[in-house]
Amino acid sequence: MKVALVHDWLTGMRGGEKALEAICLAFPDADLFTLLHVRGSVSATIERRQIRTSFVQHLPAAARLYRHYLPLLPVAIEQFSFDGYDVVISVSHCVAKSIVHTARTRHVCYCLTPMRYAWDQFGAYFGAQRVGRLGEAVLRPVLAWLARWDAATSGRVDRYVAISRYVADRIARYYNRHAQIVYPPVDTVFFHPDGSAPQRSALVVSALVPYKRIEMAMSACTRAGVPLRIVGEGPELTRLRNLAGPGIEFLGRVDDERVRALYRQAGVVLMPGVEDFGIVPVEAQACGRPVVAVAGGGATETVVPGVTGTLVREAGEEAFADAVVRTLDTRFDPAVIRGHAARFGYERFANDIRSAVDEALATS
Repeated sequence: MKVALVHDWLTGMRGGEKALEAICLAFPDADLFTLLHVRGSVSATIERRQIRTSFVQHLPAAARLYRHYLPLLPVAIEQFSFDGYDVVISVSHCVAKSIVHTARTRHVCYCLTPMRYAWDQFGAYFGAQRVGRLGEAVLRPVLAWLARWDAATSGRVDRYVAISRYVADRIARYYNRHAQIVYPPVDTVFFHPDGSAPQRSALVVSALVPYKRIEMAMSACTRAGVPLRIVGEGPELTRLRNLAGPGIEFLGRVDDERVRALYRQAGVVLMPGVEDFGIVPVEAQACGRPVVAVAGGGATETVVPGVTGTLVREAGEEAFADAVVRTLDTRFDPAVIRGHAARFGYERFANDIRSAVDEALATS
């Protein structure tokens, strides 16, 4: 069986890239296609592949400005040829799901989410407060066109596999398609407790982008009088630094060993935004640490209230601050938290994704 893998772009090891890494391990002989590859930005497992890129790779400052080329991405993804492949597995949050393939090739899309900025989060990314009134006026029709194209090309997928029930609902809403659910892989072997006692502190590990709502975690911890460390980088960094008060520390990008150590030190790990799944809460739980998250999106599928953390059902920083304090004051059992996280491991993911591909081939 000849297999091709497709990813939107390779510019860092976030949740989607970690899923791609696990798929690379499950299909070791598969070829890899992506619009853009920043060398050295992803794991050795991915870097060892012969990676085929699109013309976006050669556009000016593409490694830094690839999001500015959004209107060109539909053209770029359609230029790849998959003649001779039995299966294409796309890992998609933007345009990878819209590859063109022949009738004999089966296309399984591991959908991280239908593209947020084109559908329901335009304001968070391209509202006037982000890009100015002129920028918003220019971009609104472009993103509306992109949403129409995204819906029109949804039929190019033979089988959708969603990362959560929340994403499956979005696929049904925007594409009118059913999706089976395969939760993303979490390295529950690497992330594990070491028996150390937690500090009375909070931790956020996140890309610094608007929908993550990092400022709410900052305000909540300031209100609660709890020190907060923030791991990650992104376009929101300068704005968030300007909002930060005493007790809030920005650590930037750190390696996995440091992240693991920070999970183990934290009294609670926070997820203030609504995530499609949320790898960080599961990594934190694998280290035996409780999580405070908004009761929406993937958190409702990964956090067990009162057992592995707290889900905040009321909106606003006051409710989030109260949840942080209550969680720090509650005695959670690290072994129970760890046991819950174990169900999201790599072996389970590999078996489930292979089964999805086998089922797609069986229905061809």
